[in-house]
Amino acid sequence: MAAEAGHGPAGAQPEGDDWRSRLRAQGYRLTPQRELILAAVERLQHATPDEIFAEVSTQSTAINISTVYRTLEVLEQLGLVRHLHLSDRAPTYHSVSAGPVHFHLTCRNCGQVISVDEVKAEKFVERLRVEQGFLVDIAHLTIFGEHTPSCPEPPGGAEGAHDEHQH
Repeated sequence: MAAEAGHGPAGAQPEGDDWRSRLRAQGYRLTPQRELILAAVERLQHATPDEIFAEVSTQSTAINISTVYRTLEVLEQLGLVRHLHLSDRAPTYHSVSAGPVHFHLTCRNCGQVISVDEVKAEKFVERLRVEQGFLVDIAHLTIFGEHTPSCPEPPGGAEGAHDEHQH
């Protein structure tokens, strides 16, 4: 796989305090709000700005929804989070340092999102590179479809099971 801009070698992820250094190096202040928002993205794994706002609101009343949106933009510019579209609603964000690179399967019937290791798409991605001269950003890929023959029962009876990893 080709390296993504700002992420070093393929699959390399920021480690330790690297994200703090990147903020400072690009002239951004390391604020408690930014730390809370990035920590919330990492805890939630895949979350919309509203879900991130709800999470940080449990720890701070000094953060509003516009702060969440602005901070997510900064964190994405720095390569610390990514946004993707798992549905027709708001974009979903996840940390680039949380686990291996993966793509997503989203069921249109039950709404379940399944994370799939990038290795499962290796042949497809290579074929696109060779035949089309196209480098795929696999971490931004979401494939929509339906479970067959039927949707699985959500664990614990919860609606729309989310984020079952298939690595």
